[in-house]
Amino acid sequence: MKSIKDTSKFHQFLEANRTFSGVFITWLIILFLLSLGEIIYNGITNEYPKDVIKIGLWSFVLNIVFWLKWLFYEYIVYLILFMNNKKIAKIIAYSFILILAIIQICLIQYFKTALVPLGADIYNYSFEDIKQTLESSGGIGFLPIVGIIISSVLIVFLLNVGYKFLKLPYKIAFVLPIISLLLLFFDVPNFSQSLKFKTDFGNNLVLNKSDFFYKSSYKHFFPEEYELDIYADSYIGDYEGEDVKLLSFEYIDEENHPFLHQNNSPDVLSTFFNKSDQKPNIVIVLVEGLGRAFTNKGAYLGNFTPFIDSLSTQSLYWKNFLSEGGRTFAVLPSLMASLPFGENGYLALGNNMPKHLSLFNILNNNGYQSSFYYGGESRFDNMKLFLQQNNVTINDYDSFPPNAVKLPPMANSGFSWGYSDKALFKHYLNTNKPNNTPSLSVLLTVATHNPFLIEEQNKYNQKFEKRLYELNFDEKTKTTRRNYKAQFASIMYADDAIKEFINEYKKRPDFNNTIFLITGDHRLPEIPMATKIDRYHVPLIIYSPMLKQNELFASVSTHFDITPSLLAYLKNNYNIKTPSITSWMGDGLDTIRSFRNIHSYPLMQTKTDINDYILGNYHLNGDQLFELNQNLGEVTYQDDDIKSRIKNVFNTFKRKSKSITVDKKIIPDSIYNKYSK
Repeated sequence: MKSIKDTSKFHQFLEANRTFSGVFITWLIILFLLSLGEIIYNGITNEYPKDVIKIGLWSFVLNIVFWLKWLFYEYIVYLILFMNNKKIAKIIAYSFILILAIIQICLIQYFKTALVPLGADIYNYSFEDIKQTLESSGGIGFLPIVGIIISSVLIVFLLNVGYKFLKLPYKIAFVLPIISLLLLFFDVPNFSQSLKFKTDFGNNLVLNKSDFFYKSSYKHFFPEEYELDIYADSYIGDYEGEDVKLLSFEYIDEENHPFLHQNNSPDVLSTFFNKSDQKPNIVIVLVEGLGRAFTNKGAYLGNFTPFIDSLSTQSLYWKNFLSEGGRTFAVLPSLMASLPFGENGYLALGNNMPKHLSLFNILNNNGYQSSFYYGGESRFDNMKLFLQQNNVTINDYDSFPPNAVKLPPMANSGFSWGYSDKALFKHYLNTNKPNNTPSLSVLLTVATHNPFLIEEQNKYNQKFEKRLYELNFDEKTKTTRRNYKAQFASIMYADDAIKEFINEYKKRPDFNNTIFLITGDHRLPEIPMATKIDRYHVPLIIYSPMLKQNELFASVSTHFDITPSLLAYLKNNYNIKTPSITSWMGDGLDTIRSFRNIHSYPLMQTKTDINDYILGNYHLNGDQLFELNQNLGEVTYQDDDIKSRIKNVFNTFKRKSKSITVDKKIIPDSIYNKYSK
């Protein structure tokens, strides 16, 4: 016969199961309510996806999966606490759920602003960078704090209701942690990878933002080893089409310099240029967030850059061009030095960045003066360290005159990224005067960046409204575009700033001997994206009075290809001395007019997400394979053989790229010393 004490413990165990079910079923209901609120919130402030009902239903499924994955662990902790002290178990369970709910709310708010879920990239930003980014989003103001307090009160109220009235029968209550335990053994299916919605915005909206963040964090702190096929590199040749042969390098010293190869980049630009008597000036304008989705003819969101569009018809224009990163951190190393990413982006190496050659230091060594202009703080993302290593004259926030116009500050935080784009171009024209020394200048704009506050705001709001009618949008489309009025107004402002800059530059005596390059550092994510490749899809325009003709290219190239092509052109026409061996990631711009991709390149969305690889007409994103079309759209493509082969090539790159953060060099010291002052 059982003792009274044993019977009491047994009843306590049963009661623990019942109260646990009440509290944690309430947590599931809270997750459902947060997801429903997120969909409505984004629908009002951004837009409702066309398949919103399907997204809503699948978001509930993903919430159940997230809930079940942790339920067994939560059950064990709760049971131990409850058997010792019911009150403490209740308080800790409430506190735990409240913290998780607040994190979920914050992650939902981040997604609403950035339109991409927050992952482990947060761990690779300095405290100053995070502080600056938070301030640009409005900071932690009064209303968000009030909102969190109100939400906390409601969550505690719901938990109390669940604790009292949602207790399941003993047998059913005990089944829940058992199901969770079984799922741990059989691995919870990753539904989010297999789900396909009509837009990338829909694919991101459906995700449980906490689940995404925790999984990304786990991968960051416990990275998986790459599964490599020793024959991976040879697979590149298997992707030859009828008229396309993919480019590949023959590496000459992978043991010590993983990317070192012969510098055989062809000179594809000379055909299009008249030769001048002196070395040309080169001006590179990097426009923050300038994506093809809203730039130039054929933009699927509409052409909101009328001047850049008109300029492209007088230029060499690549409509299917790609940035190498989904954030600004990637643009300088990729475009100016064709460098690999390392593990978390090349700039993240900070003072440990390996010595490398770039367009900057090679041209410096050939008599050029190089400079960088930026309206913000160049120390952001370690850009300043990279520029200093390349002996570039830096003109950033502190170099502007007192009367220069700053971007309007945030109303609640007083934050401003710095000086306006028009002020940036004016500062450049005032300080970079023509002389007998050829120059390389890089200008990075900042106005088309969250919070999208610009000078002459009312003027550009009106221009945006006028543009909606010029583009002949129907009323529904106009309403959707107006949800992003601040973004589109800032784009039109940037377009005007570039127009004023080019028109002013035409008055200079060195205009006829200057080559301009205009591209985006990435496509801004604050307007929903249609596809995964959309994040990287930017225009490239090469404009110059030295051009013989204008051309439109549909072939695919990336930022990696710019430095190799410029140096090949300058070497052939102006006797620029360049190295015979390099570590360029790119082989040069493709100047075929029809659509094709002869390149094989990784793309890095954030500092912790190297999930994308393009090879020929295929794009691998995580475990998803897409086929690219002639407008750089993409459709899901099913071919396990192609997918596995691209994964092997991709993993080989990641292994080699990671090695430069440990013990490998980019280029031999002898080559670096010869071509870098």
